[in-house]
Amino acid sequence: QVQLVESGGGSVQAGGSLRLSCAASGGTFSMYNMAWFRQAPGKEREFVAAISWRGTNTYYGDSVKGRFTISRDNAKNTVSLQMNSLKPEDTAVYYCAGREGPYSDYDWRYEYWGQGTQVTVSS
Repeated sequence: QVQLVESGGGSVQAGGSLRLSCAASGGTFSMYNMAWFRQAPGKEREFVAAISWRGTNTYYGDSVKGRFTISRDNAKNTVSLQMNSLKPEDTAVYYCAGREGPYSDYDWRYEYWGQGTQVTVSS
C-alpha cells in the first residue's frame, strides 16, 4: 500500500513562490505516474500537473502553465511542485496523487492520495 505525505504548504503574498513536496513510501515509487490536484472551497478538485514515471513527460493544467513546474526524484521517492507567480486564485488544498496506469488528468483514475496541504495566496 502506497502512502503519500505532502509538505511545504503555507501562506504567501501574490507574486510569491512556494515549493510543495510529496514523499512516498510502501510501494515502488518509480513505477507510478504522479500528479498534483487542488481543491478550493466550494469547488471541484482540479488537475494541476502530472509527471510520468521516469520524469520524461510532464503535463499541466491551463491555469498553471508557465508558472508551476512538477519534478520527481525516484532515488528519494519524492515528487515536487514548484509554484511561482502565485495568484489568489491558486488558494486551495493541494493533493499529491499516484497511479500505476498511464497519465491522466481525471482524479478518479488515481489510486493513491496524500492528505493534502493548504496553500493560501493573499492579494
